[in-house]
Amino acid sequence: MTEPLALRCPPDDLDTVHDYIQRVWAASPELDAMDRLKFETALIELAANVIQHSNGGNGVVGTLSIAVDADRIRGSLADVSAPSEVDLADRDMPGEFAESGRGIAFIQRLVDAFHYERRQGENLWMIEKMRERERS
Repeated sequence: MTEPLALRCPPDDLDTVHDYIQRVWAASPELDAMDRLKFETALIELAANVIQHSNGGNGVVGTLSIAVDADRIRGSLADVSAPSEVDLADRDMPGEFAESGRGIAFIQRLVDAFHYERRQGENLWMIEKMRERERS
């Protein structure tokens, strides 16, 4: 497992998240390209939502980690922002002209598990994607 990334947004941003993901991929060259693409897209969407919606004018402070296991890829993002009131119930994608509401639905379609909990003063967001070769 690659060392977790300490985030402080600003000055960190999605470029920092992308750089961290690339370090993880470099340490896991055996990963299938489609697994990487789906997981990375979901994690970037999650990070973007947390940065945008948890800011509250004070920025976002948190920790991002990714673990690549033999059968799955797991990611977690913990932030110390106010508790989230997001509903992670399965949802349909909004219409093509909707200006918001795609993030959670998009993440849900890219990964096998997406969870949120409030734990010890932190928001803890977790995603998990089974590796494709393990599904065969």
